[in-house]
Amino acid sequence: MTAVPYLALIASGLALLLAYYFAKVVLRADPGTDLMREIGGAIREGAMAFLRREYKWVSVFVAAMFVLLLVVPIDGRPAASFAYLMGAVLSSVAGFVGMRIATAANTRTANAARQGAAKALPLAFKGGAVMGFSVAGLALLGISFNYLLWVKWLGVDQAFQVVAAFGLGASSIALFARIGGGIYTKAADIGGDLVGKVEAGIPEDDPRNPATIADAVGDNVGDVAGMGADLFESYAGSIVAPVVLASLLVPVFLDGDSLVGSFGDAEALLMYPILIGALGMIASIVGALFVRGREGRSLSGQLHTGQYVAMALTVVFAIVGTLVLFSGNPTFGTSAGAPELSAPIFLALTIIVGLLGGWAIGFTSEYFTSEHYRPVKGIAKQSETGPATVAIEGIAQGKLSTLPAVALVVTMIGLSYWFGGLAFGDAGNEIGLYGVALAAIGMLSVTGVIVAVDAYGPIADNAGGIAEMAELPPEVRGVTDSLDSLGNTTAAVAKGFAVGSAAVTALALFKSFSLTAGDQVFLDINDTAVTIGLFLGAMTPFIFAALTMSSVGRAAQAMIVEVRRQFAEIPGLREGEPGVKPDSRRCVDISTQAALREMLLPGGLAVVLPLVIGFIDVNALGGFLAGAVVTGFLIAIYMANSGGAWDNAKKYIEAGAHGGKGTDAHAAAVVGDTIGDPFKDTSGPAMNILIKVMTIVSLVFVPAFL
Repeated sequence: MTAVPYLALIASGLALLLAYYFAKVVLRADPGTDLMREIGGAIREGAMAFLRREYKWVSVFVAAMFVLLLVVPIDGRPAASFAYLMGAVLSSVAGFVGMRIATAANTRTANAARQGAAKALPLAFKGGAVMGFSVAGLALLGISFNYLLWVKWLGVDQAFQVVAAFGLGASSIALFARIGGGIYTKAADIGGDLVGKVEAGIPEDDPRNPATIADAVGDNVGDVAGMGADLFESYAGSIVAPVVLASLLVPVFLDGDSLVGSFGDAEALLMYPILIGALGMIASIVGALFVRGREGRSLSGQLHTGQYVAMALTVVFAIVGTLVLFSGNPTFGTSAGAPELSAPIFLALTIIVGLLGGWAIGFTSEYFTSEHYRPVKGIAKQSETGPATVAIEGIAQGKLSTLPAVALVVTMIGLSYWFGGLAFGDAGNEIGLYGVALAAIGMLSVTGVIVAVDAYGPIADNAGGIAEMAELPPEVRGVTDSLDSLGNTTAAVAKGFAVGSAAVTALALFKSFSLTAGDQVFLDINDTAVTIGLFLGAMTPFIFAALTMSSVGRAAQAMIVEVRRQFAEIPGLREGEPGVKPDSRRCVDISTQAALREMLLPGGLAVVLPLVIGFIDVNALGGFLAGAVVTGFLIAIYMANSGGAWDNAKKYIEAGAHGGKGTDAHAAAVVGDTIGDPFKDTSGPAMNILIKVMTIVSLVFVPAFL
């Protein structure tokens, strides 16, 4: 049992070694012609410059939170400040490394596409896998090291609250990375599409368009660095939540004895989430090695092979690991009637429920966003009557997609609660909530592969843009378009995993919040303060979505004005005369400044609101969190799926349906896709971080509220 954190350190080390190996494979690949290298260099320069500036701005916020955690009377001072800093730093490092390799993979994937999809797909996947295993490896490394440092080696007071602060650090970076990256990428994307494709009638990613380079940069800062920080936070939170919850539930069974120093059998409950993280990591590593390009095989099937292998191995490992860890049927307590873990296999079943639930939510996202199914085909059909009907149908399908997602989440919560109770011989016992928290780990146990498949998407998208700008043959663009279309679907699936785990993790953190507050929090709907909090919490995701959408709109407006100006003032640009080039740097600068400026208000809102409400009335804060989790989950599913459906409806038409490119139907679909851009890449993905940030802030600061 004491070896579990060290096993986690080994597993995280293996994940980082795999990321290093994949990075070497990507960097050894041929980057193509001189023009392709030039374009790739411009994209890499813009992406890394933005990331450095973003981290510089976010470091001010991190420093302020570091000081706040030192001076506010919370549990675990001053260790909590340093754990928070570690979470923030490791998340930043993962984003930086992943971005560096993803921008290198763009050009190399485009060049590999000249030899067909079988060559390009595994290269794009390996580029994404560098981010995936950097994220998962560093997150597991940070959690296991913090557990060993604060709980085992130093034995600090309130050690598990200190571990929670690590999750808060990861959340801080994730929030700003998602918002800032999302605003950047959508400002460039919308500006380039509306002026280039709709007004000027030139193809997507045409080198004449001044916003093309900025759009390619945005794909990396939003969908690689932003998404990586998102999943880093989700993965870390999914392990931190049950560890903290167990630390609060177990003392009840220990009759008040201190956990620090002598754990006894109870330590197994605290070790279990870390063990599942380690076993899932090993399974993910094996799964990633199964992704190889094969001629004549379905692209989707090849890409998902690694995920399915990892999931199957995780099921086997979870069962075996559970039986080994809990061998001996430990009793958690010293008095008569103390709960006994009589059937540990049920804890393994909670992991399996979460894993299958995450896959099922991902599949529903695929159903509502893939061009192979009715929702996207229906949206494409509506393009024949104009953009208004495209918008109406996309909104309808996005809202409809919340039905299966909610059904799956509540089923998963109910089953995992039941299994968690049965493990202790009492299906109604409060310890069942521990099973709910474990389900979130199950969902994200294969995070390395999930992020790899997701980050593959923007790499494939950028490869298509480079192929267009470098004037490669049309058949090359055909290959990259097929890879890109698959990438949009895999991104929707990954967002489904992320938002599903967010709801379950937030529930576990919410329970930890109420246990930490003790009898000073009484969440009764008849209490006026709780009711007020419910309304404020339910409102907050709508305000957050409005702020981020407006931010994208303002940034896109500036981009549209600039692209129009260049087309009007640079002679021969629109006509594509030889030697005439747009001022791409100006567009990159517009997106950068807008993203950094606009991310501050919505990002600060997630931290300030729970602090203000908590200091006024802690019962109102409880209601606030409950309202925010429910509406935030629904809005996240709705926006991500609507946006993905609009995007793939446009690509479905561009592939030849309903008249193909250049038709009125295509123009209508482009408008729908433009509306969906901030839905799926800015507001929607940031929503799951919002609900977890507010919950974990409340958990860490609850001692100061009482």
